Amino acid sequence: MKKFMAIMAAAALVLSLTACKNDTVSDSGSSAADSSAADNTSSSGDNAGDSRTNADTTENEVPESEDSKGESQDAIEEIPYTLGGELTPTMIANSRYNVGNQVRLVEFFKKLQAGEEVTAAFLGGSITQGSSAGNDLCYARLTANWIQEQFPDSTVNYVNAGIGATGSYIGVHRCDKDVLSHEPDIVFVDFSVNDTTEHTELNKLTYESLMRKLWFAESSPAVVTIAMTQDNGTSFQDYHGEIVKRYDIPMISYKDAILDIIDKGYIKWTDISDDNIHPNVPGHALLTDLITNYLQSVIDNLDSISGEESDFSQPAESGEKYLNAKLLTPIDTEPVSLGAFAVRDAAFGGFNGSWMLKSSDGQFTEADGIEFKVTAKNIGLIYGKTISNPVKADIFIDGELITTLDTDFSGGWGNYAEFAEIAVFPDEGEHTLKIVPQSKDGAAAMYISAITIS
Repeated sequence: MKKFMAIMAAAALVLSLTACKNDTVSDSGSSAADSSAADNTSSSGDNAGDSRTNADTTENEVPESEDSKGESQDAIEEIPYTLGGELTPTMIANSRYNVGNQVRLVEFFKKLQAGEEVTAAFLGGSITQGSSAGNDLCYARLTANWIQEQFPDSTVNYVNAGIGATGSYIGVHRCDKDVLSHEPDIVFVDFSVNDTTEHTELNKLTYESLMRKLWFAESSPAVVTIAMTQDNGTSFQDYHGEIVKRYDIPMISYKDAILDIIDKGYIKWTDISDDNIHPNVPGHALLTDLITNYLQSVIDNLDSISGEESDFSQPAESGEKYLNAKLLTPIDTEPVSLGAFAVRDAAFGGFNGSWMLKSSDGQFTEADGIEFKVTAKNIGLIYGKTISNPVKADIFIDGELITTLDTDFSGGWGNYAEFAEIAVFPDEGEHTLKIVPQSKDGAAAMYISAITIS
């Protein structure tokens, strides 16, 4: 009888919440994901990267999450979870942080039903990239494979745009090049352990701009967001949640589903992760199950889901600040003067190419600085944090010293790409950006992956 009641409860839950591997999936993804670890010292080092600023954030207050899961926990019979087994009704309910508007998802799946070719893109940090699981067993690949398996008469192109140690600020600026250039039909977004309370307001602004950029893209993709967590519960989930609820975008919470079953003693964190943050192979499989369970609930109700798409007509204050964000990279941008820098073709921190400075004695003059002309309201840099031969650099805008960047990450897990917003102007205009390295004793190196403008 208990088994029968559990089955009935699970079936009722799926209905109430509606409102892996396949070699036929083709790769058309960004090369950034494949090269993102090129300059890291080890894969375990890359694992540590996403949590580089999260260690001290657990005491920060976060907004309380409203119950949008659509099912009272009191109405769900508790069933213990066994690792590798079926999802329980409680896990499913906990994972539905926001069921969201599903109209675009219906359009996506109807394309697949009709045998059309589609593109599924995944934008995020090292979890999306596949750290601790690999290219073939990461949740992104497994989810794309699952979609292909459900619709074998269609072709599902797969774009993995995950880059380790990157959050929403870098994400919104590289979105055009790494995601929208592939004209995706669906985009999954994962930045909840990369965005931190060190830059709360900036991360909220860039995340909202990212949601709007994706939504208004020419290919009109469906958008599904994913909320991850560190082992201690640190996550940007509820800040992102404010935005996804504003626009009624689906959000799948690995955080809420996983921490609950850990708290109940059904599994241990070490069962699903080899460090404090990244899912391992079983963890990625479990994340895939949570995502595809939600997708299956939409497929099961394609003919009953109708209505208008999410309303994106009114952004929050400054919600469009980074709507036209993009990157200027060595591939498409010529500096006014290279100074002592040179163009480097090899990948750094997941970005293809950089402007590189290297010196054996660390002695520099102003003439060694690299200079650009940019037209923008907002200007920033993506630059390398390095474990060896770091250097400080003075940043000038229109001849005025704005800030000094320190590339030192000695003692860290490896090299990675960091961001800094340098200047914000009331109106768009042309500006001079100059980066001048400071002299130091001994060898020095600096990498500039891109200029961010919007």
